[in-house]
Amino acid sequence: MMNSPKLVMAYENNKPYIAMFIVQAIYAGMALLSKASISSGMNSFIFVVYRQAFATLSLAPFAYFFERKNVAHLSYTLTWKIFFSSLIGITICSNMYYYALNHTTATFAAASTNLIPAITFVIAFALRIEKMYIKELHGWAKLIGSIVSVSGALVFAFVKGPTLNLMSWYTSGGEVGSTTNQFSSKGEFIKGPFMILCANILWSCWGIIQAPIMKEYPAKLSLVTLQCFFSVIQAIVAAIAMERNLSAWKLGWDLNLLSVAYCGVIVTALTYWLQLWSIEKRGPVFTSMFTPLALIITAIVSMFVWKEPLYVGSVCGAVLLAGGLYSVLWGKSKEMNGTITEEKPEVEITLESIKTQE
Repeated sequence: MMNSPKLVMAYENNKPYIAMFIVQAIYAGMALLSKASISSGMNSFIFVVYRQAFATLSLAPFAYFFERKNVAHLSYTLTWKIFFSSLIGITICSNMYYYALNHTTATFAAASTNLIPAITFVIAFALRIEKMYIKELHGWAKLIGSIVSVSGALVFAFVKGPTLNLMSWYTSGGEVGSTTNQFSSKGEFIKGPFMILCANILWSCWGIIQAPIMKEYPAKLSLVTLQCFFSVIQAIVAAIAMERNLSAWKLGWDLNLLSVAYCGVIVTALTYWLQLWSIEKRGPVFTSMFTPLALIITAIVSMFVWKEPLYVGSVCGAVLLAGGLYSVLWGKSKEMNGTITEEKPEVEITLESIKTQE
């Protein structure tokens, strides 16, 4: 009993770590369940429709309850901006991601999310939103980290090498659930990673677009709900165009229902709140540092569930991905902490001019 205050204090201090571990475990579950559902025959475009519908229904009550008094006016121009943002970052991005799951592994899908900070930096730099401080170590850390991350993704996707027989005691059974034989042709081998890469690029663009939109519409929860609602409409149009068979739209009490409900409610709603809470407590860089956990969890579960072989090339690629990610995050954290020497002379001049005027 005497140790109970210490346990409570330890729990309070480590709550952000626990929250981020839960978030990454949820993301790993998303990759695994989505892969299982789509591999079992569910149309990926219909999957997106149901996922966004579940997300909208789960977020709408919270948006109304917490932000009904703070919702900004929606102008015609702002509505179209949100609609366009939803089209790029949610509808097209999600359709590409889930379509790619039919042509790649859940492990690679989880690994590719480590690319997002590097891709975002490159796009922001090209648009002159992000600056490159070539005289500072953190500037080079972001640049080199971006290059290493992209290299790691390419190694993970295309370099196999010897198989690591970590589960020789387990793989002697049947091949039920194995996904490795689906991608034997060269076209299939390239299609999945390419689609995942395109989806990550669109997601990075979506993240960049959010900053100016949130200045006009600061109610974050209502904004996400509105984008999910627009995405439902857009996804329905895409799904009808791609799938005319009405029987494909039926949901039973099976894995497909579990997957779309999990991705729509748990991934969209719960992780949104956990990440916001963690960002408020420890900052955005802290939350990004846990991204490789989803890859580790997905790789371990995939070995057990689908008996996916683990290659030396995949491990090396994952190490490069994680290393590049942390390099980018380190550079960004140093930059945010105010270590940019180019701004110091301007501050000193301003202070001197104030003193002279006095």
